[in-house]
Amino acid sequence: MSNRLAAATSPYLLQHRDNPVHWQEWGEAAFAEARQRNVPVLLSVGYAACHWCHVMAHESFEDEAVARELNDRFVSVKVDREERPDIDAVYMAAVTATTGHGGWPMTCFLTPEGAPFFCGTYFPRDHFLRVLAAIDEAWRTREDEVRASGLHITSALREGLASPEPYAAGLADLDRAVTLLSGQFDSAAGGFGGAPKFPPSMVLEFLLRHHARTGDDVSLAMADRTLEAMARSGMYDQVGGGFARYSVDAKWVVPHFEKMLYDNALLLRAYAHWWRVGRNPLAEKVVRETAEFLLAELRTSEGGFASSLDADTQGVEGLTYVWTPAQLAEVLGEDDGARAARLFSVTAGGSFEHGSSTLQLLSDPDDPHDPEWFRDVRTRLAQARAQRPQPGRDDKVVTSWNGLAIAALAEAGAIFDEPAWVAAAATTANLVLDLHVVDGDLRRASRDGRVGAAAGVADDYGNLAEGLLALHQTTGEARWLTVASHLLAQARDRFSAEDGGFHDTASDSEQLFLRPRSGADNAEPSGQSSIAVALITLGALTGDPDFIEAGRRGIDAGMGLARREPRFGGWTLAGAEALAAGPVQVAVVGSGPEAEALARTTRLATSPGLVMVHGAPDTPGVPLLEGRPLVGGHPAAYVCRGFVCDRPVTTTDELSAALSPTPAR
Repeated sequence: MSNRLAAATSPYLLQHRDNPVHWQEWGEAAFAEARQRNVPVLLSVGYAACHWCHVMAHESFEDEAVARELNDRFVSVKVDREERPDIDAVYMAAVTATTGHGGWPMTCFLTPEGAPFFCGTYFPRDHFLRVLAAIDEAWRTREDEVRASGLHITSALREGLASPEPYAAGLADLDRAVTLLSGQFDSAAGGFGGAPKFPPSMVLEFLLRHHARTGDDVSLAMADRTLEAMARSGMYDQVGGGFARYSVDAKWVVPHFEKMLYDNALLLRAYAHWWRVGRNPLAEKVVRETAEFLLAELRTSEGGFASSLDADTQGVEGLTYVWTPAQLAEVLGEDDGARAARLFSVTAGGSFEHGSSTLQLLSDPDDPHDPEWFRDVRTRLAQARAQRPQPGRDDKVVTSWNGLAIAALAEAGAIFDEPAWVAAAATTANLVLDLHVVDGDLRRASRDGRVGAAAGVADDYGNLAEGLLALHQTTGEARWLTVASHLLAQARDRFSAEDGGFHDTASDSEQLFLRPRSGADNAEPSGQSSIAVALITLGALTGDPDFIEAGRRGIDAGMGLARREPRFGGWTLAGAEALAAGPVQVAVVGSGPEAEALARTTRLATSPGLVMVHGAPDTPGVPLLEGRPLVGGHPAAYVCRGFVCDRPVTTTDELSAALSPTPAR
């Protein structure tokens, strides 16, 4: 036997291809070998940007003594959690159930049939060797007891799998969610809860939507404080744009330095929507810099977006990003260096390790009439930083996260009139559809133009459809609507649950010991909420109430959790706001400056239930444009609420009045 990861598409698996451990990928061959040898399976799950995954790899999986124990007494399987979120979900449930906490690297020992019987996360080398010896001894001498333990764990997890009862949210429930969030809000630093503090992307989307629908000042104040605090923080890359994964402290000073595609796509969209509310110049700065970060740092040669940048550089966390006063002076000169140190809160004592500091922008430059100085400083720091060792990049293209990027770039490109961003979104959509759709089914990921074997899960379908629908609204092209409709029809057929919600895996996909299902919106929208929200948008764009009703049932299935724990139901609550406010359908017909002005007025409207399309009357395949003629030979906008339409308008003043918020209480 030998290590069998050389042909993997996952960069995380490829990081382990030279280990002396006889790794193999998840599949029937590994479990068949375990049954033939009658040995347990070691399942190790992680991802490329994971700091402690690297540590355990260096300490244990590169160690000859550890490798001998694993090769002699186990079948070792390595899984990228980003490529196989279904495997990660079901075994992480076992980890948290048996240990009380979870995390990566995830380390599980399984029977040859796949039942988990001993679970953990990171193990130091010597501890890991003792664990291996104890499990081997238990398997050889008490195999029946070990198997019984695995069966007990799987049985208990199946019994506990029931989702909360569906709950049809009313307007008062959305108000109550804001009240609950205000009780957990950090009014001093922004965000919710204490350290570590994560960017609450989807909760912010809900708060902005709630304010747009109701005019509520509390929801806007929480969004304002959090979005500004994150934009000025050490978690935001003040030199290169883009956000790190989370802050290790409650004040957003020191990040965990990995940068994830899903965070930056979700935050790009949230900041674009924040700008739309109040035209905040800080919001525009973050949008432009984050969009450019995505295009410059995460864009792959094929036109997709890579998954992440590592937290570590040459094994040192944050090496690329932190500065001392002396380093600033070396790059900028004494005077500019000292001024930049004050501006970015870089001190002699440091805010990070070894006297270094993250860069924060707690206030704007002291001379707002000298923007050239600030641009020049950022440029010189970026050039100097580019000469430092750079973090590794996980360049696999994940369908779901690329769907989030498509939606963000399409919407931000439309709001800020940046056609290059929209074009990038369209290029990514074409790549994913051309490469990731195999025999009519969606695959999870690809790398270097080669698609992986893992099937798409619910959020792949939901988030990609959401991106395509945003692209349809931005470009008016019918093909994006057509493909999104097909994806969501598949999702309804293959992922639906009896209560109207959605499982994470398709009914015809590989069956694990559990069929995973989560209604919680954590780092990204859950599969359930992503499909539900996309269905609501699809229904509004097609005028088909069946799609909206299917989306409503999906939202109801998640509201049992979201109304109790709104921090973990942000996208579900955002979908509920779209239902409460909409559908508001706007069709802009015609071409030329007058039509463009009507379209721009619509794109700057904030209603959470609004969808829009701009194109020629009766454009084939675009339902909103059917039967919508020019008015007196002039471009016009048709505004409909709940499928009931007002008379068409031909001026931006009339359209603004028609789209002005009418709070529903």
